[in-house]
Amino acid sequence: MSGNSRIILLAFIIFLSVGCAKQQELSYIDKQKADMYILMALDSQRQYDHKSSLTYFKKLYELTNEKKYLLNSIKYCFILKDFPQMEQLSKKALEKYKSKEDREYFMVQYILALSNQKKYNEALIISNDLLDNEKSAKNYGIMAGIYYAKEDYKNALKYYESAYAQDQNEQTLLRLVNILYSYMNEKDTALAYLETFLQTHGCKRKVCDKLMLIYQEQGNINGMLSILNKLYTKYLNRPGMESTVKMIQNLIVTLLEQRSSNEAILYLEKYDLDPTKLLNLYYKEGYYKKAITLTKKLYNKTKNPELLGKIAMYRFEDAKDKRKVLKSVIANFELALSSGINNDSFQNYYGYILIDFDIDVKKGVILIKQALKTSPNNIAYQDSLAWGYYKLGKCKEAYEIMSKIVKIIGLKDDEIRLHWEKINECKNK
Repeated sequence: MSGNSRIILLAFIIFLSVGCAKQQELSYIDKQKADMYILMALDSQRQYDHKSSLTYFKKLYELTNEKKYLLNSIKYCFILKDFPQMEQLSKKALEKYKSKEDREYFMVQYILALSNQKKYNEALIISNDLLDNEKSAKNYGIMAGIYYAKEDYKNALKYYESAYAQDQNEQTLLRLVNILYSYMNEKDTALAYLETFLQTHGCKRKVCDKLMLIYQEQGNINGMLSILNKLYTKYLNRPGMESTVKMIQNLIVTLLEQRSSNEAILYLEKYDLDPTKLLNLYYKEGYYKKAITLTKKLYNKTKNPELLGKIAMYRFEDAKDKRKVLKSVIANFELALSSGINNDSFQNYYGYILIDFDIDVKKGVILIKQALKTSPNNIAYQDSLAWGYYKLGKCKEAYEIMSKIVKIIGLKDDEIRLHWEKINECKNK
């Protein structure tokens, strides 16, 4: 449909739909103009042409004197940030419309226009009048907002507190807390406000987010865990919130781990979460039997050959007599690595066993060199290679590697110190 055809059709629809009572007061020519301006205003709105929308609504108001067109004019002044014109229109509206509802609405628009031009003193005068008419939470909030824009945080706080005392509004609370915490250094008071709201109204998302940020800044793990547990309970059975619940649980595990690995383990076990994380914690804490049991269960379920390498590591670590488990450990490493996976941790671990127990030193060195291709700066891998060279009688090569290691980390580690002494002795011979 062409542009002209669309305009004619819309004009016809508007002509049928516009109430006759108001239109009858206009002359025929003015009525035709009004119809066309309505059409052009609607078309501008459809195209998000705010400037043209403002122009046509202003023309409509001038022509018809209808309040709805003035309201739209003020709205588009705000959208376009044309605050001088918004101020002018709001001021004229206050002179014309005298009902309580109209005056309150246009006073707020007038205050907005003045504040956005940084005419704060004038805005405060109008805001005082607004408060004289009605001491509502909204009007206290408007006054507070002007003082906040002026950076007069003491007065802003006073009026936000008055607003909050009336409505316990979450947004008002956050503004009040922001002033206390960021500008007046009354962090304990800010925290008390938030915690009281939490106890009274439950874990509203924005309040809980703010509390989390404060607890994080303070390093308060217990506080953070408290919030996360409340959020977990809140979202647990809500449809479509599964990923959010999962994220919350992961954060809980991370925080529990900072406090105690055993607490994190108990949580992961209880909710059957993240087996990979659980295996790492079992390994870290030396719970090798639990790690073996879980890994076998996962392997039976997935047949992932990488898990065979983990079983080999856990079994070797768990054994009091390492030589008794060498056969099964080697078999599992061979199965894992022959499947084509490139796991530098397995290559180093298996390679070191082959070297340290004099099973196949040359093969062990080859495996460790493969591991170093993936992680060339890994100190443990470099130490394994030096030990392999030592076992092959390549004392000079072993010494060059170990001297660099000792320079970096010293001799606190028992195994590093033993290797260094042996290699140093070999080199001197």
